[in-house]
Amino acid sequence: MIPIITTIPILQLASGDRLSLQIYKFVGAKPGKKVYLQSNLHGSELTGNAVIHQLMAWFTTLADSQLAGEIWLVPACNPLGTNQRSHHFSSGRFNPYDGENWNRIFWEYVPTGEELMMLVQAQMDSDRLTIEQIYRQRLQSSFAQLLEQIQAPSSQPFSNQYRFLLQSLCLDANYVIDLHTSANQGLTYLYYFRDRQISARLFMLPIGILLDDYEGGAFDESFMKPWLALEDCFAKLGRKIQFDIEAWTLELGSAMQIDSTTVDRSVQAIKNYLTQKGILRVPAEPLPMPSLAAMKLVPHSQVKKYYAPVGGMIQSRVALGQRVEAGQSLYQILSFNKEGQMPTVVEVSAERTGIVYDVSINHAVNQGEYVLGIL
Repeated sequence: MIPIITTIPILQLASGDRLSLQIYKFVGAKPGKKVYLQSNLHGSELTGNAVIHQLMAWFTTLADSQLAGEIWLVPACNPLGTNQRSHHFSSGRFNPYDGENWNRIFWEYVPTGEELMMLVQAQMDSDRLTIEQIYRQRLQSSFAQLLEQIQAPSSQPFSNQYRFLLQSLCLDANYVIDLHTSANQGLTYLYYFRDRQISARLFMLPIGILLDDYEGGAFDESFMKPWLALEDCFAKLGRKIQFDIEAWTLELGSAMQIDSTTVDRSVQAIKNYLTQKGILRVPAEPLPMPSLAAMKLVPHSQVKKYYAPVGGMIQSRVALGQRVEAGQSLYQILSFNKEGQMPTVVEVSAERTGIVYDVSINHAVNQGEYVLGIL
């Protein structure tokens, strides 16, 4: 298959230069579901770009008869963040103009409870595909109103313009995959939503974190929450229904680096997911499929993050991926003072048992700064 390549300008700089997105669309011989896959929403999250490149290279070896539906790939989906630098450090996590996290800005369709109930009551006996089509039409109609605000003489802040463009690419998708990495040093795992744990297993990753609480405005949340709300409304009226709509955030290791082992594993994970979902019509690779029992599934609300109780230098920290027991030492902080006294060493111990899944890059911390996370 040869992709359809589309370049879309997204931002004109004061110098007159433009930043753009490039979209690679692989379209199968037969109609089917749409997959949307993007990477590098935050500036330092580089691994996903290499994953998308390998996937594209592999897709070009397939015949269009081996793809049902279409797959859209958007590497470096935030060029403004990707190009943001401070000396050697690539940040790009926050909009430099207003300080907003790039992954907390996205629009979400939120119909009133009355509107949702009326729709469900009217479609109580309809088949799932009909309900999905009606709901998509309402969602997209509401989304289209945002363009009127952007095109008005007063216009909108760039973050609103950017989110509209990015979400317009995936609003009609069935499956959304957002490739991230830790802002620090992290393991490879995924975030999943309620009732999607069976599909989570298809990625063959050892860890899944259930998003049972929401910070709001994240790309995957904004895509999924309207559909979860619709499922909830049907459940209240006694009909259990689950739409074939899924969104995933894959966290692919550490920031500001591309690890070949992580890339290979991630490519394999996505290929398996797309094959098992019937998007790709290729022979399944003879790989052992992990059971749900083999995956460590943890609610996001139970993830514990540790912050420095004092300022200083971190030493003797436990290793990334290590299992720790409650009461075990996690790290020490060599704390200096300006009180004419010798430096002190502050010991920090685990509050409960778990696995260290994320650790800060910088070993110097001010009081209250992030040190590590345990799940």
